[in-house]
Amino acid sequence: MEIRKIRVIRSRRKKMSSEDCEALLVAHGIKPTANRIVVAKTLAAAERPMSLSELEYKILSIDKSSVFRVLTLFREHHLVHVIEDGGDGVRYELCHSHDGHAEDDDQHVHFYCERCHRTFCLHDTPIPTVSLPEGYRLTSINYMVKGLCPECK
Repeated sequence: MEIRKIRVIRSRRKKMSSEDCEALLVAHGIKPTANRIVVAKTLAAAERPMSLSELEYKILSIDKSSVFRVLTLFREHHLVHVIEDGGDGVRYELCHSHDGHAEDDDQHVHFYCERCHRTFCLHDTPIPTVSLPEGYRLTSINYMVKGLCPECK
């Protein structure tokens, strides 16, 4: 079970079964419920990070407040990355780290298109090392590049 769980968590943007989503939720210390599984499956299948309104549009069977509560829980358990894209608010993307307690090995650069307002994951773009002065402690990093995507340029 452990090998399969890691493979599921590390896979990117694929259609996940309900069982795969349950394993992912359990690995992050989250009790699997129908709503949580639906939100996790929707985020896993998304091509890009999604806003709350995009999720609400994709998941017509769950009301907006319930989707927001699930996202809040996912954030508390490090199952989603919350990306401030400088556009219309925040976007959410499934975190592919091993569990809610491990160091995040899924950090990557995001690109925000200023014309179409979409946010893209750039998994193969290296993140520069940030050296902070003494006394500062890094808790998160949001590396956002802005410009025009290939479709808009």
